[in-house]
This record gives sequence, C-alpha cells and structure tokens, in this order.
Amino acid sequence: MSQYWLMKSEPDEYGWDHLVAEGEGTWDGVKNAQASNNMKAMKKGDQVFFYHSRQGLEVVGIMEVSEEHSPDVSTDPDRWVVVKVKPVRKLAKPVPLKAMKQNPKLKDLAIIRQFRLSVAPVTKGEWDAILAMSEA
Repeated sequence: MSQYWLMKSEPDEYGWDHLVAEGEGTWDGVKNAQASNNMKAMKKGDQVFFYHSRQGLEVVGIMEVSEEHSPDVSTDPDRWVVVKVKPVRKLAKPVPLKAMKQNPKLKDLAIIRQFRLSVAPVTKGEWDAILAMSEA
C-alpha cells in the first residue's frame, strides 16, 4: 500500500524545475533525525508532494520515490540517508501554506505542526485535500 509524503526544498537551491530537468533526483543533505527516519520509511512507488520552502511556501508538484534509502555520502553516511525521486506532474496550481493553514482538513498536517521538518508523512485524507485545493 502506497504511503504519502511531503518533502521541502528551497527553490533557488533545488526546485521543481531542477528535478524535472534531471528526470530523477537524489534527495540528500537531510540532517534531522525525524526527517531521516521518514526517508528510511519511504518505499519505491510512494507519492510525495514537492514543497518550495522559504521562497514560495507552497506545494508545487508530485514526485514518486524511485529508489529507497541508501547512505548519504555527501554528509555522514553512517547516520544520514538519501532517496531518489522522479517527477510525476506539476500541480494545476500551487497550494500555498497560508491556504493549507486555513483548511480544517489539514489542521494536523505535519508541516503545519512542525514547520521546520523537511520530510514529513501525509495522510491519504490530507493528500486528497491538498490535491483538491490545487484543482479548485
């Protein structure tokens, strides 16, 4: 059964367009134990929202986990991991954090409760609510 996630990146450092240009990206540099544990729980085929942090503050696209976690050789490979992701599609319209905070269906969304968490689980209900917001 597929799980759902949200991963944040600063668009000027690695944004949606970078991922699309690459065709498949390595999500690395995550140095937070909870975020790293979330990456370790990801399975190939899981769906992931791509969220632009700092600039934009919005969900912009959907990715899919294409390769499960492996050691992050760019940092401490004994402690941190990477996953590979592929773009699935850009959202019809971005879903801003401000709008998500106003949606009662998203009151427990991890990025609202733990704003600094860069990799977070998303429930099926939250996933569907964000998708609906992108198509409204």
